[in-house]
Amino acid sequence: MAPMYATSWSAALRSPAHGYGRLTIDLDLVLQLRTENVLSAMRVLTGLGYRPSAPVPAESFADAATRESWFRDKGMVVFQLQSGIHRDTPVDIFVSEPFDFDAEYARALVAPIAPGVELRCASIDTLIRMKKLAGRAKDLEDIRQLELLRDGVRDGE
Repeated sequence: MAPMYATSWSAALRSPAHGYGRLTIDLDLVLQLRTENVLSAMRVLTGLGYRPSAPVPAESFADAATRESWFRDKGMVVFQLQSGIHRDTPVDIFVSEPFDFDAEYARALVAPIAPGVELRCASIDTLIRMKKLAGRAKDLEDIRQLELLRDGVRDGE
């Protein structure tokens, strides 16, 4: 399987990872954007029934020049995949690595999600940085809750 990990995920998976859950319906993934990694991830995701939301082949995401063009010309931040089988869980894959992948991969939280299956989750500090950069109103409460968790403070104390 390609090196990847989640930056956010459904509430059922998110809660055990860092101790704070907000219902989210998508799965945000960061891949190490090497061609072989991306192709491996696309094979797994298409095998699970996922297809790109845009009218392009899933494998086109493996081409660095194509991703750069999508980012530069279309403002694309994530490559979106949807599934008729998993309708409630679309997948968003970042079109660029939003941090030093190797460093974050080494310090990521590893959460078991099924027997023999582990999910690497971005560190709390990285999640906070990414949410601050996104600048979306819906991320403000996430930032507050993640800062409380990081600082070991229970909400309301």
